[in-house]
Amino acid sequence: MGEYPRPMHRTLVTLPLGLCVLSLTACPAKAPPRVETTPPAAPAIHVPPGCEKDQSGDYFHAQNPAFRYLGQDDGGTLSLAVVRAWADGGVESPDAGSVGIVLHRTPDGFVGETRATGFTGSGTPCPVAFPTEAVACDDSGLTLRAASSTAIDEDCRPATSGPAPVRQEQVLRRGVPDAGL
Repeated sequence: MGEYPRPMHRTLVTLPLGLCVLSLTACPAKAPPRVETTPPAAPAIHVPPGCEKDQSGDYFHAQNPAFRYLGQDDGGTLSLAVVRAWADGGVESPDAGSVGIVLHRTPDGFVGETRATGFTGSGTPCPVAFPTEAVACDDSGLTLRAASSTAIDEDCRPATSGPAPVRQEQVLRRGVPDAGL
């Protein structure tokens, strides 16, 4: 009796299995589905009528024309630098320590703050900010509502006691006042 030949079925089974694995790894992977996301829309801006227009220009305070305002508007933010006019017609240039108003067009209105220097009871100068908003804008000027005062402690922080700030309207007229100030 002779030796029986080895069965070949093992080789044949592993060969098709190996070819199948090779063919699967040679195929490009299926790309994941594309999910297109769009960024959320920016919230709508809500400002008083006319305030969406460019508010750049010269202004003066309706009750005290000696106070002038130089406005710069980039479409989103209006900055008003406060300057003081002199009797001879000249104006004081704004500096880093001068009063300024910054308003932003937002979903909550044309809001921001008036920045100024306040003083503690002992006379220490402190930066202070008063909430401010534009309540009207037209060709003749701006009407702003701002706190007229604030209380600060000796460490230049808002005081924890005292009366609540009262907001008052301030009218700024566009242009330069008559020479009579």
